[in-house]
Amino acid sequence: MKIALVHDGIFTRGGAERVLLNFHKAFPDAPIYTSMYDPDNSYSEFLNCDIRTSWFQKIAKNEDQFKKRFYPFCIFAMHSLDLSEYEVILITSTNCAKYVRVCPKALMITYCFTPFRLAWNPGSYKIYEKSKGIKRTLLNLIIQRLKKIDYQHAQRTDIFIAMTKETSERIKENYKYYKKIHIMPPSIDCSKYYISNDIDDYYLVVSRLERYKKVDLVINTFNKINRKLIIVGRGVEKEFLKSISNANITFLEGIEDKGLSKLYSKCKALIFPQHEDYGLTPLEANASGRPVIAYHKGGIVETMKPVITDSKKSTAIFFSDHTVESLTDAIMKFEKLEFDSQYIRRYAEKFDNRIFIKTVRNFVKSSDVSAHLISPLHAHIGSPFHSHNSEKRGGKYIYFWFIRFLSTFS
Repeated sequence: MKIALVHDGIFTRGGAERVLLNFHKAFPDAPIYTSMYDPDNSYSEFLNCDIRTSWFQKIAKNEDQFKKRFYPFCIFAMHSLDLSEYEVILITSTNCAKYVRVCPKALMITYCFTPFRLAWNPGSYKIYEKSKGIKRTLLNLIIQRLKKIDYQHAQRTDIFIAMTKETSERIKENYKYYKKIHIMPPSIDCSKYYISNDIDDYYLVVSRLERYKKVDLVINTFNKINRKLIIVGRGVEKEFLKSISNANITFLEGIEDKGLSKLYSKCKALIFPQHEDYGLTPLEANASGRPVIAYHKGGIVETMKPVITDSKKSTAIFFSDHTVESLTDAIMKFEKLEFDSQYIRRYAEKFDNRIFIKTVRNFVKSSDVSAHLISPLHAHIGSPFHSHNSEKRGGKYIYFWFIRFLSTFS
């Protein structure tokens, strides 16, 4: 089988990029197609990959430019990538990777982190939540257009893979995909993490500093209880978060793997306050033998073993509400419990990269996938970009005004 990998954009050191690297390790000869690539801010392992970017690379060099210039340019740039020579297309995506052109008989397998957030969950974006009047009306028009494009392209996927049961339900609901969705939880490299004999007196947050990550909740809580907190990460909320932090809170960024491993191994616990589709940092903390204090919704409920009766056979403690009181109660309860670092480490090893890579490789080579390739009914109906010319022209006008709209926020 001639295989190609496709990813939205490679511009940060995040969980999606780790999944892509594991797909690459499963199929090291497959090229990686993507909208743009920022080698300075992504994992160094990508330097040894065959990465093929779209023309979007010329106008977007980093994450900030990717976000500001995504509409409409990235959509059309991804569609310009012609993968018609490949039999199997392995896509790791949230938004635009599914827009590439493929052979009608190609098998499309999409590892969907979550359906495109701006189209299907716009309320999670500050720009949408704070918009009013004509700006909200215009944004709703754009979102409707994006939703239609995203839905139509999702119909070309033959096999969906999801991270968790929760994200699989989202795929079913948004894309009306009622065939079996395979669950493959993302993994970590357990060999990078170790158990320390000496635990320091700080709690740890490892997160991108974005609004939905709820780092402000952690800061407000630690301002109140006056415990030492280290926050590792960068993002648009950094200056705001620093401005509301007391002296007991320290911010770090640009930490190399060895430094981060040390921070994990010596922390009292990792704080994970957000409702996340999955979350690799709790598993990294567990691989270091450290427990997690986490909000009890999202992928975390499928990866952690919370305290019920025996804390020594648990990996986490949950809190139920996004309030200072709820998180404080969880921390106070945590400080009265005793956890078993060796048990936590063994539990995390079930999520090791080696298992994930083997699972992906076996899945693509499985009889189920082969059956799709040889089925006489297997053919894509084509890209919606090739139809409805009048609608396409209307879409261009909407995109033009969307760019003007976004410019008011820059």
